[in-house]
Amino acid sequence: MKPVHLVVFFDTPPSGVWAELADLASHPQWMGDAEAVEFLDSRTGGVGTRMRVPTRIGPLRATDVMTVVGWEEGRLIEVEHVGSVSGVGRFEIRPSGSGTELRWSETLRFPWWMGGMFGAWLARPILRRVWRGNLERLRQRVEVTGP
Repeated sequence: MKPVHLVVFFDTPPSGVWAELADLASHPQWMGDAEAVEFLDSRTGGVGTRMRVPTRIGPLRATDVMTVVGWEEGRLIEVEHVGSVSGVGRFEIRPSGSGTELRWSETLRFPWWMGGMFGAWLARPILRRVWRGNLERLRQRVEVTGP
């Protein structure tokens, strides 16, 4: 699947965006497709954190197993998806004027039984819409609570 890239701007400093983003346990509160986060060991942040995330988009359900493979404090979180859908996801924060730019990219591979490349092609616009909604909910959380 071609990467899905999304960009959103926040009227708050990078520290406020990072505080929400780095709290991995809170992601289901703004990610509509994530039902929960179950950490697979004692780590809850940083490189090496492993988690299982039951996901749901409409009637479709899957379990996303992720490992944090990149973590630059205040700037970047990168995960490797190793469940039935595999790939890499990345959040990157950049200062933008008096606010923050957040870039989210996902490159996913669907198994044959989910349609492989054709399933990924069909899923792309749906995932883009779901993830855009996720980012809007994150923006509302960050801008209401502040840094």
